[in-house]
Amino acid sequence: MKKIVLAYSGGLDTSFCVKYLTEEKGYEIHALTVDTGGFSDEEIVEMEARALSLGATTYKRVDVTEAYYQECLRYLVYGNCLRYQTYPMSVSAERMFQAMSTARYAVEIDADGVAHGSTGAGNDQVRFDLAFELSGKELEIITPIRDLQLSRQEEVDYLAKHGLIWPEKKGTYSINAGLWGTSVGGAETLTSHQSLPEDAWPVPVTETEARTIDLNFKEGQFTGFDGQTFDSPVAAIKALEELAAPFGVGRDIHVGDTIIGIKGRVGFAAAAAVLILKAHHLLEKHTLGKWQLFWKEQLSNWYGMMLHEGQFLDPVMRDVEAFLESSQGTVNGSVHITLHPHRFELNGITSPNDLLGAGFGAYGEMNKGWSGDDVKGFTKILSVPGRIRNAVNK
Repeated sequence: MKKIVLAYSGGLDTSFCVKYLTEEKGYEIHALTVDTGGFSDEEIVEMEARALSLGATTYKRVDVTEAYYQECLRYLVYGNCLRYQTYPMSVSAERMFQAMSTARYAVEIDADGVAHGSTGAGNDQVRFDLAFELSGKELEIITPIRDLQLSRQEEVDYLAKHGLIWPEKKGTYSINAGLWGTSVGGAETLTSHQSLPEDAWPVPVTETEARTIDLNFKEGQFTGFDGQTFDSPVAAIKALEELAAPFGVGRDIHVGDTIIGIKGRVGFAAAAAVLILKAHHLLEKHTLGKWQLFWKEQLSNWYGMMLHEGQFLDPVMRDVEAFLESSQGTVNGSVHITLHPHRFELNGITSPNDLLGAGFGAYGEMNKGWSGDDVKGFTKILSVPGRIRNAVNK
């Protein structure tokens, strides 16, 4: 009997995989949930009971949230990484950590293979497969959903035939929750014109009055808000998400290019991630020089693309991370934000490293560090290349 480690999220696809691989294939399934900050203790208990009832031999949960933050998310913050200026790459980032942890566990228990519940039309299949291929062991990769080309309704029907009635909403929407946000996919996101209905979002909008908060940063890392002290950035992110999600901020539908070449569309709710990224970017505009900002933008965009496409393990990613971290020494202070239902305002910043208040001049008002004659000479020299071009190319 083949021993298989299944990357198990507790959702429809991986629940189907447990039953199908034990019932139809006769495999010994070891279900592994890799927690990247998206599950409560109650959900874990429920997932374990479901996995075992569906036929899994064992169930294990591994919490990698702290490593996920330290080894990946903080660099996304340093880089202000938003895929196509929109999506905080919630799933892109966490899938690599789930895949790597699954591969390590398979090697640890001397499994014959690994399985995941990705379809054949998305990015996750590539991310999981790549991590499994790089595990250091020849592991058989088993992918029932991809191989059978099943619809969600067909999976629901199969589980119902074996005694598990899947809740209607959970069967309608594919929801992936993690520390850096929740993705939502459904019939609407398969179109180019429909938005998601309100009841598809994981947290309803219940806040109706504006609220001002201060997000605090030290050397580029989000440390908390409103002067509160947290045990770790992870705890601070979770607390900010709990506060901001009921305002409905950080919601959007992302349209992007998949690794396999087709366009994809997915909804996401990432209140904490979007607020932190936008606040950090504003703080950097006050505390970094223009060439730092320029090169960070180029490299960060490339870093996000590589992460999105499953290339997190390439050594060049460590090189870019070193650059990003080296830029953060002066990114300190607070960013003042007003939350409204469905939107937010970045009001400004307070920082000991604010270059705007250095005293050399006030933009559009006065100069203190140079004279008008200095600017005339500067402009004269600056114009030399253009004047040469004009003289040669009349």
